[in-house]
Amino acid sequence: MKIEQLYTPDLILDKARLLRNISSMNVRVRELGVNLRPHMKTAKSAEVARFAVRQNQGGITVATLSEAEYFFKNGFLDITFAACIIPTKLDRAAALLAKGADLKLITDNTEVAMAIANYKLPKGLCFKVLIEIDCGEHRTGISFYEPELLKIASILQTAPTAALEGVLTHAGHSYSCRTKRAMANIAEDERFAVVSAAKTLQKKGFTCHTISVGSTPCVMFARNLAGVTEVRPGVHMFGDMFHAGLGTRKIDEIAVTVLASVIAHRKSDNQLYIDAGGLALSKDRATQAFNGNKDCGYGRICSVKTGEPISDLFVKSVHQEHGLVVSKNPLPFDFLPIGSKVRVIPNHICMTAAAYSSYKVIDGGTEIVDNWDRCNGW
Repeated sequence: MKIEQLYTPDLILDKARLLRNISSMNVRVRELGVNLRPHMKTAKSAEVARFAVRQNQGGITVATLSEAEYFFKNGFLDITFAACIIPTKLDRAAALLAKGADLKLITDNTEVAMAIANYKLPKGLCFKVLIEIDCGEHRTGISFYEPELLKIASILQTAPTAALEGVLTHAGHSYSCRTKRAMANIAEDERFAVVSAAKTLQKKGFTCHTISVGSTPCVMFARNLAGVTEVRPGVHMFGDMFHAGLGTRKIDEIAVTVLASVIAHRKSDNQLYIDAGGLALSKDRATQAFNGNKDCGYGRICSVKTGEPISDLFVKSVHQEHGLVVSKNPLPFDFLPIGSKVRVIPNHICMTAAAYSSYKVIDGGTEIVDNWDRCNGW
């Protein structure tokens, strides 16, 4: 089957681009001298994960317990659940441990640490826990100098069914940067915070096997990662228009697009509509943060055959199932008749891909070569 034969909207994954992106990140982490634990919250696909971890034979990172359960069922045992655990989710985490998962949890809270420490696990099982450090994003995590760091470590280290695995941080505020130098500076703040936390713990006799950092921009532009053991980038595998704006992915490296059909022309207004709206593309306006032509509304319009941008066409606005396509120049209505298909590069691939249950896979051309499932939900 060719792309043009698919029902729209649909999600297209270019395997050739995916593999190149994964390979380039593997080269980068080797340069930095750290292990790669790719974050699968974007792809949410076992098939993608098999390529993402093949070269380093390492573990993966997930954002939900549903992801952890899905990847475990698909043969991935070494999993870090990189969102603060709460006591009511410990039963699901324990069930994964009982089945054989090497699951790591994170917390930044002494009461949660106590709940983990007091949880009655079967003999031989243990919750491995990383303490989350705030390196400047101010979302979750504690500062490396806060007294709670040692309190949480003490609770976990002395518990019979819990163990302190190490420390973890995420510089999500790197996405607010607009220059490589600024992202490199944030990467250094991230490294300093988590390495300082590890040193504080180690000086007090606590074990700290894992010193983990994340975010694609920081890994791409870090000057060095001395003292760090692993990195957790994820969006590098796919890319999107926001990452193209940041400079972490080129447009011709973006691996996932939304296939859509032209459903209406408004020639007098120099407008056309596609059947991909807010649900198919998401309503994320991330590229609005950029000046000039880096802002592409709700996505960039590309050729269905080549995946290359068509002039400056972009999705200016969306309704639930309608996307309004505009251009500063006269639209090519003859080239895009009603019923013809286009591909849209989304602003934020994590949000966009969440609307779909699978990827239609191509391999550099227009032939559908496979269908890869993905998980959704929590």
